[in-house]
Amino acid sequence: MHIPDGLVAPHVYLPSYLLAGGIALVSFRNIRSSFVEENIPYLASLSAFSFILSSIAVPLPGGTSVHGMGMAPIAILFGPWVAYICTALVLILQALVLGEGGITTYPLNLLSMGLVGSFSAYWVFKLFPHRSYAPFLSGLISVLCSAFVLALLLGMHPYFFKDPSGKPLYFPYPLTITLPALLLPHILAGVSEGILTHIALNLLKNRIKKYV
Repeated sequence: MHIPDGLVAPHVYLPSYLLAGGIALVSFRNIRSSFVEENIPYLASLSAFSFILSSIAVPLPGGTSVHGMGMAPIAILFGPWVAYICTALVLILQALVLGEGGITTYPLNLLSMGLVGSFSAYWVFKLFPHRSYAPFLSGLISVLCSAFVLALLLGMHPYFFKDPSGKPLYFPYPLTITLPALLLPHILAGVSEGILTHIALNLLKNRIKKYV
């Protein structure tokens, strides 16, 4: 699901840096007023798990890949603002150390997984309080929502960024290809994410202070 460098127009990724940075500032402000220090070991463990899970990527045609995210448990247990910052750290480490995802496309990966993925997981869980299937559904929806946003970001490029002859300048595949190519494989990833989210919440929900 990580977008590498070279596929996204600067007209898209430069404003995305400003947006992602602004959301990070808001996240830090929200975290500072509500975070509990005793939760740090659990948060660190879940962040490390997310790093490992999202590093296991199966390549897909068109320059992207399918993998889990591991952000749903963080968003549910600690809130989506915390999950956004954790995603930001995970993605920058993966880009710099493992070469997964690009530097220019970093804010797009962050917005799709850290913002859309975290908040969708959090609100799906909130919509089904005390339901046994809520953690599973949260994990599933978070992956599919992130994949959908990435499919839109990539698939719009051939329509807006092309040379006078009509040849795409950046990502070459339209929405008719990116939507099924990303969403269909990520159904399986979403199911796995849902199962892992359910297990993580059952293990940790009674140990986290100020459980969301």
